[in-house]
Amino acid sequence: MGPDSLADYYFTIAAGIAAAGHGVVMYDQRGHGRSERPATGYRLEDFSADLRNLLDALGIHRPAVLVGNSFGGAVAVDFAVRHPHRVSRILLIESAPPVGDWPQRMSGFLSHCAETLCDAQATDRMEQEHGRFVARLARRTRPLLDETTLIEDIAAGRIPGEDGLHSLAVPVLALYGADSALAASAPALERLLPDCRTVIVPGQGHTLLVDAPRTVGALLLGWLREDLSRPERATARARTP
Repeated sequence: MGPDSLADYYFTIAAGIAAAGHGVVMYDQRGHGRSERPATGYRLEDFSADLRNLLDALGIHRPAVLVGNSFGGAVAVDFAVRHPHRVSRILLIESAPPVGDWPQRMSGFLSHCAETLCDAQATDRMEQEHGRFVARLARRTRPLLDETTLIEDIAAGRIPGEDGLHSLAVPVLALYGADSALAASAPALERLLPDCRTVIVPGQGHTLLVDAPRTVGALLLGWLREDLSRPERATARARTP
């Protein structure tokens, strides 16, 4: 959320996935990248509705593999709970499951970001610690935080919760950087999801997708090949028009 856009996929794993023969669709979520930035409408269910409308507009009606990075993972899970027949499997990259106090934690994090971006000294420290590129991306987030109801909407949105995650029958692969605070989510995710595998990547943090694209791409493609090698899955796919 924030500075993320479809460029994160375009310059990392998208080309390798397409080269392996898979169709790839990337899009900027509302308020992100080149998509419109409406003043309101940023509840989790709004992002899921956007994904549904996009798939409908593209004529994609059979089950798709969803890849969600960070907040995009919460959108992928929420969409799968709401539309289970439209999802075949989910790859989560550095994503916290939308259960419990997730809305309040996410909203609190965004509020902290908004306060930090209003502090010139804090943004200068950000540039010193993380570099000019990261600081520039963070500054691009400010209009989304200042000019929309994003923070309030995230706090007020409906989440699938534990019951929703328990209902997910699709396979899920969740990747975390070993140095990320979200790595602690891995055991809970495996407990909540009926068919979930987690992988902890050494030496990586929250920007796993951008910093280790070859590792992420190899894990995803290996997982997809593994799925096709299972006789019952291969037969099902062969019968799909």
